[in-house]
Amino acid sequence: MDKLREMEIFVAIVDRGSFTGAADKLDLSAGGVSRAVNSLESRLGTQLLARTTRSVRPTDAGIAYLEACRKVLDTITDAEASIAADPLNPVGTLTISAPVLFGQRYVAPLINAFALRYPDVAINAVYADRTTRLLEEGVDVALRIGHLEDSSTYAIPLGLVRRQTYAAPSYLAARGIPAHPRELINHHCVSFTGVSQPLEWVFNDNGARLPARVRPRMVVDLAPAAILAAAEGVGITQLLSYQAAPEVAERKLEAVLTSFEPASAPVSLLHVERRSTSGKIRAFVEYVTETLRKNPHLQEAGAAAIRTSR
Repeated sequence: MDKLREMEIFVAIVDRGSFTGAADKLDLSAGGVSRAVNSLESRLGTQLLARTTRSVRPTDAGIAYLEACRKVLDTITDAEASIAADPLNPVGTLTISAPVLFGQRYVAPLINAFALRYPDVAINAVYADRTTRLLEEGVDVALRIGHLEDSSTYAIPLGLVRRQTYAAPSYLAARGIPAHPRELINHHCVSFTGVSQPLEWVFNDNGARLPARVRPRMVVDLAPAAILAAAEGVGITQLLSYQAAPEVAERKLEAVLTSFEPASAPVSLLHVERRSTSGKIRAFVEYVTETLRKNPHLQEAGAAAIRTSR
């Protein structure tokens, strides 16, 4: 069996979590899969997979070799695709991840337009308010808000969003406008866990971090719930600027404590470097980057530090 086929089998075992799963995926016998792994480990002189009766997982050596295998196989796949496919008509399945509200408002319309422009690309859109792991979850492109920690991704800066504190005019008229974050302890608050800790919100005081204790009347894990509660006068809340933009424009919410506003959070488009030459990824990145950079709610893009690879 050739080396590339052994690599493909090894990757399939890890991805499927079993020898039988890899055999099903590649239309091989379980014995053929087992022989391929034995041959591979024998040639490399090390154990790549730790087997038990219930599970199969890569060893430390296997984890390192897995990434090398993925790079080799992806390079071959992309090379074949670039030769066989029309560069103006990308093909394949594209998996895109974005935060829920940001995705609904700004990413979904672009995905829809992209799908209409490139009919041979199937799209899997995942909207989730959590950090997706591109390699582990098979995500091609991710929109992310916040500082990046990924070591294996390429990040394209799109702009910045601000974390601001909001309340309904009716609430402020009834209970007063806080002049300092420490006064929040005497106010009704709605803590949105996607932006702030439930019992402590963070502000900035002349460049220094300023934590402020709060006693929330309500704790929610969805931005629309926090927006609605604040707009209806339940209490003061912290949100990212784009999340509250429609309500601010309609004067249902107004920003308070603006002189204590924390540092802005970067908005980035991420993709995996080793797959950056993929036609479908390149087409999508080029399609959405310029539009998102012009989004009025990300207008601080000029102040963003230009990021390359991490």
